[in-house]
Amino acid sequence: MIDIAHEIAAMEREVGRGQIAAGEGHAVRLRRTFDAPIEDVWDALANPERLSRWFLPISGDFRVGGRFQLEGNAGGEILACERPHLLRVTWLYGESSGDVAGSELEVRLVPGTEGATVLQLDHTSVVPDEQWAEYGPGAVGVGWDGGLLGLALHLRGSSVGDPIAWQRSAEGRAFATRSSEAWGEAYRASGADSEAVDRAVANTTAFYAPPRNVG
Repeated sequence: MIDIAHEIAAMEREVGRGQIAAGEGHAVRLRRTFDAPIEDVWDALANPERLSRWFLPISGDFRVGGRFQLEGNAGGEILACERPHLLRVTWLYGESSGDVAGSELEVRLVPGTEGATVLQLDHTSVVPDEQWAEYGPGAVGVGWDGGLLGLALHLRGSSVGDPIAWQRSAEGRAFATRSSEAWGEAYRASGADSEAVDRAVANTTAFYAPPRNVG
C-alpha cells in the first residue's frame, strides 16, 4: 500500500502566473526531492522506453524542434533539452487553435544533498478565465501529483501496476482527493478567495474521483 499522506506531503506546490510564448498565463509549480542521483532521474524522464514504464507510452522525434505524442494524452514540440538539468516542451491536448501553443511544461533538475535530486516542474497555460474559475490549479496539478508519484515509485523499483485500474481503485481515488485538497491550499495561499477555492476543489475532486454508483 502507498502511504498517501507521506506522498502528498512530499510535494511542494505553488500557484501563480507565468510567461510563455503565447502570453501570460496561470502557472502551477511542483517541487519534490527524489532519493536518486540526477543522471538516474534524468534518464527516467528522457529515455522513452523508461518513461513508458512509469508514465505513458511515448512516440516521436526526440530532439529539439522535434514533436512527441503521449499515448492517449498530450503531445507537443521539444523546445529545450539540456542533459541532465532542463527539459521544456509545449503541452497540447488535441489540435492547437493557433500557431503558438497555449501551454508549456518545464522540468528542471538540480543535485540535492547526499546524492538526492530536486525536481521542479512548472506548467503554464493560457486558458479562458471561466475554465480556471471552474477547476483552478487542480485541473493539471492533480495529474502531475500522480505522475510524480509514479516517478517516485519507479525510482524505488516499484509501481502502482495498471495505472488506469489504480486511479479507479479506492487507494487511487483517495490519493486524488487528497491531492485536490492540497492544491486547494496552494490556491488559497496564492491569494484566491475561499469561495473560489472551495468551488475549484469540489469540481476537481468530482472530476478525478467521481462518486461511485450505488447498486
